[in-house]
Amino acid sequence: MDRWIVHALGPRLRAAVVAPVAVDLGYGAAPWTAVELHHRLTAVRPDLRVVGIEIEPARVAAALPYARPPGLTFRRGGFEVPLDGARAQLIRAANVLRQYEEEAVEAVWARLCGRLAPDGLLVEGTCDEVGRRHVWVALGPEGPRTVTFAARLASLDRPSDLAERLPKALIHHNVPGRPVHAFLTEFDRAWAAAAPYGAFGARQRWAAACAALAGSWPLVDARGRWRQGEVTLPWAALAP
Repeated sequence: MDRWIVHALGPRLRAAVVAPVAVDLGYGAAPWTAVELHHRLTAVRPDLRVVGIEIEPARVAAALPYARPPGLTFRRGGFEVPLDGARAQLIRAANVLRQYEEEAVEAVWARLCGRLAPDGLLVEGTCDEVGRRHVWVALGPEGPRTVTFAARLASLDRPSDLAERLPKALIHHNVPGRPVHAFLTEFDRAWAAAAPYGAFGARQRWAAACAALAGSWPLVDARGRWRQGEVTLPWAALAP
């Protein structure tokens, strides 16, 4: 997800007139994701600030030894995203909404998007415990834009294995007759047909399967991203 964020936001981060602010919302029991996000994004924009936000005071206290003000700080908060009046260029929320009901997602999205800068990005999704399988929605202030499927390809049996990591807005719609189910079903077929490319590695097989999908699905990325183990579609193509 961080790698994709750098690709998607890099030009805007470099062009920002003032130091951008990125938020790692709900970083969890340990602050490693915020630390890693700071490392990746400051390689693009050295004066960027990352704020790790958690609702649990104990988690904030545990993260404080890893703070590096002003570039990396931690504070208590939730969906209000407390930034002392600043707007976020990025809000990343991984595995935050999975414990909520689907009916709550739209309101949470709207609240978080309301904390974005005019050209900011909300990235919300779900991944496995070690980040090898991940699906996320990217949203601007106007709402959802794209859905990205990403995997460590060496550990992937078939693309539909990503179904269990669909974000809350999609996971209950992975049933026959719904777009996300149709996409994953066709992806599995394309993956199977691309099996001969597996002799050249899983990346080549994934890229070949994505190229086949592009004939019937409006993919918004190309081979360079596919080789990273990603594929991105417009939200409208998969929306329930």
